[in-house]
Amino acid sequence: MSNQKSLKFFLVDDDVFCLNLYQQFLEKLGYSEIECFNRGKDCIDNLQNRPDIIFLDYSMDEMNGIEVLQAIKLFDESITVIFISGQENVEVAVAALKYGAYDYIVKSKITPSLLQSIIDRLVF
Repeated sequence: MSNQKSLKFFLVDDDVFCLNLYQQFLEKLGYSEIECFNRGKDCIDNLQNRPDIIFLDYSMDEMNGIEVLQAIKLFDESITVIFISGQENVEVAVAALKYGAYDYIVKSKITPSLLQSIIDRLVF
């Protein structure tokens, strides 16, 4: 993966509060290439912008996170997708990992240090 601070992120969540929070977390960690989407389709339509890492919600209108994940992996298998979801259902987490997600985090446990830890695992 590329130089740590030059990573490009997509944040995908239909909850604007969560999008803003995750964006602030990443900016606090020193990242600046961040695109936010509140619909899975918008994320898919912008994959040509070549994100390195996508933080993806599961429960969204129109398309759920698994459907978005499958479309991302069809576009480019090398894009790293990490679920951040309020969905605590084990079956959903297992399906996300089965279809190629790198990790699955429950929203209530998300912190800047947890995001940094995940990113560090990816780049080192």
